[in-house]
Amino acid sequence: MAGVALQLHTIAFNVKSCRARHPGRKLDMCTAEVTASLLQVEETFSACLARIDALILKPLLQAEPSDQKGKENFKLFLLLNDRFQALWDLTEENYRRLKQKCSTSESFCIQDIYTVWKGDLFLNLYIQYFVTFANYVVVHGFEHATKSKSEAWKHHKTVLKQFLTDFTSETSMSLALYTVLHKPIRDHIEQYILLLTKLNEVLKESSVKDVVTSAIKEYAKLESFISQVLDEACFTKSLWKSLGYKFTDMLCVPERRLLEDSKNLPVSSSMNRSDRILLFDDVLVLIQGNSFQSFDLKLVWVDENCREKSAPGLYGLRIITPEETFLLSAKDPQMKAVWEWKLNQAVRQALNGKRDFPLWGETGEGSKPPSCRFFTYVFRLEGRFKSASYEGEWQWGKPHGKGTLKWRDGRNHVGDFKDGLEHGFGICLVPRQSEDRYDCYKCHWSEGKMRGYGICEYGNDMVYKGYFKDNLRQGFGILEKFSAEHPFKYTGQWENDKKNGYGVWEDKDRGERYIGTWLDDHKHGQGIVVTQSGVCYQRTFQADKMVGSGILLLEDDSVYEGNFTEDLTFVGKGKLSFANGFILEGTFTNKSGQGLQTHGILNTSSEQLEDRITKAQLGLEEFPVEKRWKGIYDQFLEFIHSGCKEETEESFTGFHIQTSKELRKSQEYLFCQRGTEDVSWRREDILEELAQHQGLESLHSYLEKALKSSLHPLGKLLKALTIAFQATYSGIGANRHLLTMAQEEVKYYAKKIWEFYQGLLHLALEQKGQLPAKCVDGDTSDQNARSVVLPLILPCFYPELFMLYMLYHEREDDLYCQGIVDLSLFPDIKLLEFLDVQKHLWPLKDLTLTTNQRRSLIKDKCFLSATECLQKLITTVDPREKLVILQNTYEEIETTVSRVVEKDYKLPMDDLLPLLMYVVSRAKIQHLGAEIHLIRDLMDPTNQGGLYDFLLTALESCYEHIQRMRVRQRENCHVTHSS
Repeated sequence: MAGVALQLHTIAFNVKSCRARHPGRKLDMCTAEVTASLLQVEETFSACLARIDALILKPLLQAEPSDQKGKENFKLFLLLNDRFQALWDLTEENYRRLKQKCSTSESFCIQDIYTVWKGDLFLNLYIQYFVTFANYVVVHGFEHATKSKSEAWKHHKTVLKQFLTDFTSETSMSLALYTVLHKPIRDHIEQYILLLTKLNEVLKESSVKDVVTSAIKEYAKLESFISQVLDEACFTKSLWKSLGYKFTDMLCVPERRLLEDSKNLPVSSSMNRSDRILLFDDVLVLIQGNSFQSFDLKLVWVDENCREKSAPGLYGLRIITPEETFLLSAKDPQMKAVWEWKLNQAVRQALNGKRDFPLWGETGEGSKPPSCRFFTYVFRLEGRFKSASYEGEWQWGKPHGKGTLKWRDGRNHVGDFKDGLEHGFGICLVPRQSEDRYDCYKCHWSEGKMRGYGICEYGNDMVYKGYFKDNLRQGFGILEKFSAEHPFKYTGQWENDKKNGYGVWEDKDRGERYIGTWLDDHKHGQGIVVTQSGVCYQRTFQADKMVGSGILLLEDDSVYEGNFTEDLTFVGKGKLSFANGFILEGTFTNKSGQGLQTHGILNTSSEQLEDRITKAQLGLEEFPVEKRWKGIYDQFLEFIHSGCKEETEESFTGFHIQTSKELRKSQEYLFCQRGTEDVSWRREDILEELAQHQGLESLHSYLEKALKSSLHPLGKLLKALTIAFQATYSGIGANRHLLTMAQEEVKYYAKKIWEFYQGLLHLALEQKGQLPAKCVDGDTSDQNARSVVLPLILPCFYPELFMLYMLYHEREDDLYCQGIVDLSLFPDIKLLEFLDVQKHLWPLKDLTLTTNQRRSLIKDKCFLSATECLQKLITTVDPREKLVILQNTYEEIETTVSRVVEKDYKLPMDDLLPLLMYVVSRAKIQHLGAEIHLIRDLMDPTNQGGLYDFLLTALESCYEHIQRMRVRQRENCHVTHSS
């Protein structure tokens, strides 16, 4: 309903403070005259109210009308009567108290004068009465009442006329009723003011005088308030009389007041050439012909700084509402100023939910309504929001801030809005047409469209985590289906809501993983398929179909090159290379019931296949490392190019979040309060610290913290890369033919993270007004990436990467382990002798004997410190630390030898290798080949040619020598067995 409920005004008279400081203070004897006058005034007024009640109110209460309009007015009159009775009761109580005090005491306290002591109660009752009285006036209540056909009313008409002595016989009865029900009460308030003024004049300066002074001011405001209320009521009543029944029926509400009329103060509208503009206390109405438009004042903004030009000679005022904006034009600046002031005051009071006291007083005269508001509105015009309900924050006529948008079809959006559109984080529910389910988008929005990172939980048991652009999946993303029927997972590039570019598809039903390129949701281009059984092949695809020839790598190390079907059946021309070196080349067929047949040549002259064939590495040329996961890098680049704006950080780098619940929590962190991490990662802190940590040691410490944090942009980037890496190489993807792909991918990650660090540093220095350092060349950048970043990020990829190294070197490591088992059977002295370690280097003193123990049988005692040191090789993932452990092992060997020979002894290569082989055999490190090659591939390039490189080469020589020993032993056994 239009109209703002007038809340009761409560006056603070400072009575409590007065009571505390001067309890029961007696008034001077000179106030007795004032008190006596007040008693007489209350007695006269009470008698007047009694006559009004008897001669007017009671007869009217007996004249209840039968028509609908009359019944509505009668309810209002009943309320008016209640207000009148409450006023009368309070007057009677004040009179009785004064009379009792006059008869029992010669002195008075301020508490005895209810008009002052309980002034707030008096004021509230008067306000209630006159507001209700004005409501009755607005709906022509007195006119309807005097037309009553009640016998009781007719009987009292004669008596009533005698009571209305101030009016001539020509005065209308309705006007007489109007006057008699407000004039005596207004006169009585004037008498209150006069008597309180006299009382104030005789009081000395004190807190009591302050209380009386305050009361006088409030009663003066009440007088002004009543005058304004009645003026507004008469102004509004005249309007309803002048308008047609159609407008009156739709707009007339008892509580609604007309504040300004364009017929009274001319102003015109730019919208539809409105005939008349009416400003009420709750709505702005534009009338054109037989129709009108109304605008709730709570959602009206007045822009006095209007840029739109009015017609020549006119002064414009722009009115902004949720769906329409128009111009009010006045002929002179004074008229414009009056309308602007009245509009602003009406809007402000409507927002406050109450009228001012007095209505248009000086207090708050210059204040304007806030531009930011909270309200509910239903959109009605054509557009995306048609029929939608928005509840939330507004600014200048548009949803702005937090809010909830609900459509009739079940869609709803909860989140951030900016300039009337979804902008920032939001959760959107979209019902599915064919099912009783919803698609739930928890995403970032920009200018009304999904943009940036989000999580979509579809109603068909699929979940998408990734990036959006213009409401479409775009960039890097993960789509996963969890249902029992055809579960799958896709991790890769999206374009225009479809799988496009490089991506990884895992078919959980078939136990297969496809790594390759896509076009419009289909496998298209080069692709690698890895199966759960260990089979791996590379083919060309077109629209999900294999075309042309490919390479098929079987689990028994056989390699097939040619054409084959989806169930891996050889067809057409092909070449099959067996692990033992035999090669079958020809045409393959597979007839029903006859099995696989071939016509070709079998070559048995070759020896065992080379590693380059059995360990062939796939995808290197087909999928250049710089073209993989481009969607992740592009998002981070966009974040840097935006100036690292904090409000956009989450939308660009959100993959540290795993669940939609975490997504909401991350928004609370981002926009409300910081997390519990010790380090603050606000944008300002990030850029400030970057500029401070440029030294190598300081930088290493900073990057270590940043990459481990889920709140730092670099940490979020690393999380996204980790997810992509695991999607490719974990589980089914753990295949030795993918090792080089994985290895170069990790190196490239380090390179890109270093580049992004440089970009952040460049931005930080620019914002501090410092000149960034000149760009380093590519080789230096790669070196920094390998030496600084790679060791820090390697733990994230190590489990999958080392598994690939183990699979690749599985055969060599098996041979090495068998050799270690053979060597472990030797006692220490026998093993030293077997390995040709010079006797003067044997640490015989370390062979502590117990009773009945022979020195030649003791094991695992020599070079024990070096052995224990080397065993730590598997406790770290960092190639640097592994090399340090290797160096420490070498130093422990040298220390032991120096102790044996009783002088500093630098081991030559001829002495080192046998001793190191002894330590290696006793350390019994599994997968040593995988360890050595991982260190070799990922070590800092600056270590090449140095001590670390020398020691690693020595360890590699020991590893290969142990394998050769085992091969020779196997061959000797084979010869002996043949003999």
